[in-house]
Amino acid sequence: MSNTEQSPVVWSPSDATLTNSRMGQFKAWLEQQGFGPFADYHALHQWSVAELETFWQKVWDYCGLVCDTPADRVLGKRDMPGAEWFPGMKLNFAANLLRLADGEHADREAVVAYCETRPVLRRTYAQVKADAGALEAFLRSKGIGQGDRVAGVVTNGYEALVGMLAATSMGAVWSSASPDFGVGAILDRFGQIEPAALIVVNGYGYGGKVFARQQDFAELIAGLPTLKTVVSVQQLPNEAPITGERVATWEDAIAAGAGHAPSFTPLPPDHPVYILYSSGTTGKPKCIVHGNAGLLVNHAKELMLHGDVGPEDRFLYFTTCGWMMWNWQASALMTGAAVITVDGSPGYPGLNFLWETVAEEKVTHFGTSARFIAGCRKAELQPAKTLDQSNLRVVFSTGSPLLPEDYDWMYSEGAPDALLGSIAGGTDICGCFVGSTPMLPVRRGEIQCRFLGVDAVAYGDDGQPVSGGRGELVCRQPLPSMPVSFWQDPDGERYRDAYFNSFPKVWAHGDFIEFTEHGGAIIYGRSDATLNPGGVRIGTAEIYRQVETVAEVKDSLVVGRQIEGDVEVVLLVVPAGDQAINDDLLKQLKSRIREGASPRHVPRHIVQVNDIPYTRSGKKVELAVARLINGSKKADNRDALGNPEALDHIRERLAAVGLLPE
Repeated sequence: MSNTEQSPVVWSPSDATLTNSRMGQFKAWLEQQGFGPFADYHALHQWSVAELETFWQKVWDYCGLVCDTPADRVLGKRDMPGAEWFPGMKLNFAANLLRLADGEHADREAVVAYCETRPVLRRTYAQVKADAGALEAFLRSKGIGQGDRVAGVVTNGYEALVGMLAATSMGAVWSSASPDFGVGAILDRFGQIEPAALIVVNGYGYGGKVFARQQDFAELIAGLPTLKTVVSVQQLPNEAPITGERVATWEDAIAAGAGHAPSFTPLPPDHPVYILYSSGTTGKPKCIVHGNAGLLVNHAKELMLHGDVGPEDRFLYFTTCGWMMWNWQASALMTGAAVITVDGSPGYPGLNFLWETVAEEKVTHFGTSARFIAGCRKAELQPAKTLDQSNLRVVFSTGSPLLPEDYDWMYSEGAPDALLGSIAGGTDICGCFVGSTPMLPVRRGEIQCRFLGVDAVAYGDDGQPVSGGRGELVCRQPLPSMPVSFWQDPDGERYRDAYFNSFPKVWAHGDFIEFTEHGGAIIYGRSDATLNPGGVRIGTAEIYRQVETVAEVKDSLVVGRQIEGDVEVVLLVVPAGDQAINDDLLKQLKSRIREGASPRHVPRHIVQVNDIPYTRSGKKVELAVARLINGSKKADNRDALGNPEALDHIRERLAAVGLLPE
C-alpha cells in the first residue's frame, strides 16, 4: 500500500490561501525578483536548501526584520558545529519583537492574559513597550547590564513577556522556569547560569487550587547568591507576597522606571538571548544558549511564513514558561498579532475551556499538545458543533506525534475548517525541522513538510540517506537557530557530543522519522527509545498509535527489556476509569497491535500501572523506565519529573510481576 493510500487528504488549501497566505506571497515575491519559478512548495523548499544564504537573506528582508548594522554576509562559516551567521551585524532582539509598537499599531492589543487567580489583563503594544522600558530602567538601576542573566520563575502571562523584553532590550539573557517546578529542579537550572536578577511569583493556581510558594521561593532566592535584585509578582492576590531586602514588587519596579523607553542595545548576532534547558531526567539539565539573530530570523520564518501569522491575527499557544513553546509564542509579537496567554490547567473548569477561550477571543491560531487533542477525542468533545470557530484558521500541535485518529477527531468534531499543523523540532533549536505550511494539503497521520531552509533527511546506520522507510532525523546544513553554545562548555565538547557524534558534521536530532513519497513526515518517537526485538527497529509511537485509541486505555508507555541478547517489548497501561486489565482487554490490545503494526510490535508483557511519568513539559519519560527495567544504576533526576511518584509505583509493579533484575 502506498503512502498516499495510507494517508488520505483531510484538508486542502483554497486557491485564495495559496495566493494570499504569507507563504504564497513570499513565493510570488521571490519569483518577481527572478528566482524560480517554483511549481509548488516542494520546489520552493529545494531552492531554499540549495541557495541557503540567499534564502535566509530573503526571509530577513521579506519579514521586515530590523538591525542597526547590516551583516557583511549571511554565512561567514558553514561548519557544523561552528556556523557563523550574519557576521558584522548589530541588532536587538526586543526591538524586533516590538517593531510595530509605534505608529498606527501602538493601540492594538498585544497581550491578553488569562489565569486562574487574577482577572483577564489586556495590554496594547504601546503599553507593553512602556512597561518593558520601565522594567529595564529599574534593572539597570540595580546594576544589571549586558550579558547578565535575568531569570524568571513565572507563569505564562504578562510579566513573563515584559521581563523577557526588558532583559533582551539591554542585552541581558533571559531564562525562565515554571513555578510548579520544585526548588531543586529550579536550582539545577538557574544555579548553573548564576542570574543577577530574578522575577518570581508568590505561587500559582492550577485546576481550581491555589499553590502558595513563598517559603519555597525564599529558599530559592537564598540558593542564588549572585542575585542583585528580585522582583516579586503577586500572582496570588490573597496570599502573602515574597519579601526581603533585595525584593521589590512588580508595581514598584515599574513605577521606579516609568517614563524610560527601552534602550534596544545593538548586539552581535550570536550574543545570547535565551538559555533553555534539556529535560534533565538523567542529571543536571544542559543549558542551551540561543543567539540573537539566528533565533529571530528562524522564528520569523516559522511564524510568519509557515504559520501565516500577521498583524490582524490572534495567537494562543497553551504552554508554560518551562517549555520552548513559550519562547516561540513570545516571538509572535514580531508579527503584530495579539498574543493570548493562558495559565492554569487546560482542563479547568472543563476540557472545553481552551476551545471556549478560542471562540471568545476570536483566536485565529490555536496551539496545544497532541496529548490535549487526544484527551478531547477521548472525552468526545464537539467544539466545532457547539462554539463559534469562524475566525480559527490554524491549529498547531506538538510535544509528541499526533495519532491518525486525532486527525479524524479534529476534522469531524474539533476544527474541521482549520489547517491542522503538527509541528516537530525541539528545545535544541527552539524551533522546528518539520511542520505545517498553508500551501500543501494535510494528510491523515502525517506532518506536512520539511520547513524551508531545513535540509532534513532520514539517515540509516551507515550515515547515508535511506531511500525509503525510517531512519535518524538529521540536518545536513546549518540552521540559524542551532545553539551558539552550551553554558559552561568552553571547548564545545558537550555540544558536539549532544548532536554531532553520530554522524560527523551532520546534526543528529534524536528522532526516528520517515519521509513519505509526497514530502510529508511521520515521527516514530525518540531514536534513543527505539526498540529492537529480533533486530527489527521499532518506534514507540507505532505502538502508541494502536493502544491509545482503545477506549479502555487512559495512557500507556512502551519500553524494551534486554534479555539474552534480544529485546522484549514491555507495555505499561493505565486503564480508563475504574477498569482493570482483564483477559479480554489483553487480547484486544495484542490483536490491535498485531493487525495495526506487526507481530514484532506485540508486547511480551503488558503490565497495569496507575500513572505514567512525564517531564514537566509534558513528554513521556521512556528512558527512565527503560533504565529501571534493565537494571541501570544511573540515578534519575526526580526533580525533572512532573510526577516522580509514578516512577516509584512502576518500580513496585515491575518487581511484583518479576520484571526487575535481581
